[in-house]
Amino acid sequence: MSQDQIDILKRALEREKKARKAAEKILEEKSRELYFTSQKLENLLDEKSSQLEGVFENIVDAYVVMDIQGDIIKFNEAATRLFGYDIGRDNVNVKDLVFKDDHEYAMASFMQLHTQGFFKDYEARIYTKSKEVKWVHINASVVYDKDKKPIAAQGIVRDITAERASEEKLIESENRLATLVLNLDSGIILEDENRNIVLTNKKFCELFNIDAEPSDLFGMDCTDASEQNKLLFKNPEAFIQRMDEIDSAKKVVIGDELEMVDGKILERNYMPITIGKKSKGFLWTFTDVTLKRTYRKSLEVQKQKYYSIIANMHLGLVEVNNHDEILMINHSFSEMSGYSEEELLGKKAGEIFPIEGGSEIIAIENEKRKNGESNSYEIKIETKQGEVRYWLISGAPNYDINGHVVGSIGVHLDITNLKALELQKEKLLLKLEKSNDELQEYAHIVSHDLKSPLRSIDALVSWLKEDNKGKLDATSLKNFELIEATLEKMEQLISDVLDYSSVGTDTTVKADVDLNKMLQDLTTILYIPDHIKITALQQLPIIKGDATKLQQLFQNLISNAVKFIDKEKGSITIDFEDLKSHYKFSIQDNGIGIEKQFHDKIFKIFHALNKSKDSTGIGLSIVKKIVDLHEGQIWLESQPNIGTTFYFTLKK
Repeated sequence: MSQDQIDILKRALEREKKARKAAEKILEEKSRELYFTSQKLENLLDEKSSQLEGVFENIVDAYVVMDIQGDIIKFNEAATRLFGYDIGRDNVNVKDLVFKDDHEYAMASFMQLHTQGFFKDYEARIYTKSKEVKWVHINASVVYDKDKKPIAAQGIVRDITAERASEEKLIESENRLATLVLNLDSGIILEDENRNIVLTNKKFCELFNIDAEPSDLFGMDCTDASEQNKLLFKNPEAFIQRMDEIDSAKKVVIGDELEMVDGKILERNYMPITIGKKSKGFLWTFTDVTLKRTYRKSLEVQKQKYYSIIANMHLGLVEVNNHDEILMINHSFSEMSGYSEEELLGKKAGEIFPIEGGSEIIAIENEKRKNGESNSYEIKIETKQGEVRYWLISGAPNYDINGHVVGSIGVHLDITNLKALELQKEKLLLKLEKSNDELQEYAHIVSHDLKSPLRSIDALVSWLKEDNKGKLDATSLKNFELIEATLEKMEQLISDVLDYSSVGTDTTVKADVDLNKMLQDLTTILYIPDHIKITALQQLPIIKGDATKLQQLFQNLISNAVKFIDKEKGSITIDFEDLKSHYKFSIQDNGIGIEKQFHDKIFKIFHALNKSKDSTGIGLSIVKKIVDLHEGQIWLESQPNIGTTFYFTLKK
């Protein structure tokens, strides 16, 4: 090998050494740079991991990580609060959380997660640890390793329970509102800003004779619909013109009246709908007020009619407030009092008219009106002309629409003439009472004076019979017997007349009368033949009355029954019935009976059906007077040859 070759090799080796050293230096620098880069990456990774951990823990919504089998790996704090599980101690699978009725939907969503790697807007119900049911919204995605192999799934879970409840309430409210609108008794039509129909109801279709469902009108141009419907109104052009004016002004309109060809009257209201300053549509309502308007007109006619009646009736009408200030009078009251309406309005009635304590009476009556009481009372007044009159006032409270007493209304009747008649009546009653006393006294005197000659005649007849004993023939003796019988009947008649005249004098103090004891005493006093039986079907009541007159009442009826029983076995049955304010008695016999044509006549004085020597025709008249005295009635039911039942009532 030549020297040149050796030099060349040396130079090549030298260059190689230098190159190696340069490469080693570069490698050292690169290694140093790589080391520092590695340190930075580790620090950055720790920083990012810390940041992600903070985000994971502090995210507002629940963050959930699960493995491929559905076992929960990680919950953040929000997830722990939502589901109630502690992942450090509880083993939870996603199947444990799915609500039973949402299972099928959940499985379909998780299949989508596996096939597509994500799902969005999953909304369903879940169970918490305490078995509480909640609504959640979930967005989820699959977590892959470096080889793109799925190793887990993660999801953001938001509690939407309150939102769902609000939505359900809103939907329920919307449904109720829609039902209400559809069934309102007013026609509703809602237009958008372009005057296209957005909503209407059945009543609108009915009012305008539209043979379609409300939903069929949605989207229709309201301007065209108005043109079509204008012929339904008596003045079609005015209908369109007014509608255009309202639409142009875009101001609320209430109470427009529209008269239709068929006589129907509609009330139209208009309300623009504005959000901010932007028009969002218009609301029209149409109400059938035909009956209301007809009723109002009828009410006005009736009001005018009754106003005319009140103004012209002969009863004075006065309306006052709670302070007794006169608010209204009618023409009759003006005539009664002598004052004009202008003179009385605003004045206090209690200070103008009454005299002799009448003001105090009116003050008391006004307090009664404030308490809602109505009644009638009398006052003595003085008219404008100074004439003293008597008024009967019927007062009643006057109410406002809220039921509060705002005053009173009094109807005044002038009873001055009636008052004079009452005074005259009182004088007549006093005079009559005096006459009755005199008549009673006269009856006793007459009775005594009439009975004295009768007793004298009876004595003379007895002496004649005694002096001519054995000398008188049979005819003469028979005549003397007739004279004695006539004298006896005459004395009985005088006694009955005296009894009848004294029945009406109610001077005895009423007391409790035991009718059972009284009946027992009567059966002892009266002559009751052996073949007649008296029976009381029940215990008789104790009533308040005149004991003597009540005994006379039962005695006369029982004696009358005994007198006219013609059967071998006679019966008299006594019974009573307890009515509301009276006792109703009955005395039934099986005697000869009374024909119906005589039922009213037998209670009249001196009217005897059977002209026997024992009957004066006064007994039943006395009975009726006693019943009248005890505020009762008497009547009978009878059949000839079967018997008679006398009914009478006595006030308790």
